[in-house]
Amino acid sequence: MGKIYTFSALLEEIKQLKRDGKRVVLTNGVFDILHVGHISYLQEAAKLGDFLIVAVNSDESVKRLKGPLRPLMPERERAEILSAIEGVDAVVVFRENTVESLLRAVRPDVHAKGTDYTKESVPEKEVAEELEIEVAIVGAPKDHSVTDIVEKISKRLTGEKAY
Repeated sequence: MGKIYTFSALLEEIKQLKRDGKRVVLTNGVFDILHVGHISYLQEAAKLGDFLIVAVNSDESVKRLKGPLRPLMPERERAEILSAIEGVDAVVVFRENTVESLLRAVRPDVHAKGTDYTKESVPEKEVAEELEIEVAIVGAPKDHSVTDIVEKISKRLTGEKAY
């Protein structure tokens, strides 16, 4: 099977992990163009438990959240790239705008988010509190973004100064 899971296969894996007393961490994002900020975020999230699940926004949800020109890479390719990263134990694609339903189904020990959030601004904050899931803010300060990278590429292609 590898590291890319269907929703039902992931739930089966989680049942076994919880029976074994393992600490499960869930994080999520678009991961359209992988950059150094993503790597530090995923590495720190992996340190919070025994099994790191990365939930990747589906192509449809990315379009709803980021606009019609995104994603730049299809969900399957984004999932494959993430599955190759050391420390990532499972990748699953989700279709909603937030991972609230996934949090309810998986009930991880930790929900990790990047430094573009605070514990108070995490979209799934209320669900995490309700289910007693720890929320952790991890990674380097947010000074990289796919939007900035795309803008820089666009400026270079059109001859504008990118800095």
